[in-house]
Amino acid sequence: MSFKEEDQLAISLLLSYLGQYSTLSEGLATEYRNHCSVSKIKKNKFILSPMDNNRFLYFIVSGTARGFIRDRGKDITTWFAFQNEIIGTICHPDGQEIYEQEYLHALEDCLLVCIPHDFMNRICEDYPEANIIGRKLMAIQYFEASKRSILARITKASDRYRKLTMDSEKIIREIPLRYIASYLSIRVETLSRIRKKDLHSSLKLIDNVA
Repeated sequence: MSFKEEDQLAISLLLSYLGQYSTLSEGLATEYRNHCSVSKIKKNKFILSPMDNNRFLYFIVSGTARGFIRDRGKDITTWFAFQNEIIGTICHPDGQEIYEQEYLHALEDCLLVCIPHDFMNRICEDYPEANIIGRKLMAIQYFEASKRSILARITKASDRYRKLTMDSEKIIREIPLRYIASYLSIRVETLSRIRKKDLHSSLKLIDNVA
């Protein structure tokens, strides 16, 4: 498969993802094919940093990523994203070049479709289905942001971890412990103790049932 064919396949996967939310016209699909590009980011490299020119949203064709900020030399993880999700830093809605100072970090090798911000703004004016898709994607993002906001307000570290296990088994299963600890605002050692205690409680419950 040539690079061009591989890129078109990646963009086709993006179109299939968007098509879940509304049927795309041929014109809109062609716009995506003409204006999107494909990027490969190696594990542990930045997809985006505050020093970069923030021009794109990114659709994850394959791989895993996280967002984080830096505070007094410490990384604070803000979210995780997996295959078939769209990521990017938040742009001010009035069109000013103001973005959150967030890093996008590849936790695995990532294949990404890059969607230009200015392209997204234009298609919302030209294609009605783009607004339907955008509204539904915004609702998904708002829902996930709400869950993260609630999680961050839980006082006890062990309760935050248990809430996370209920909300997202995928994070627990696939993300390294040091990043989960950063996400929960606790030390890795604290997270390990919580996990060990929960495992012990689960085994004790199984013994009692048996």
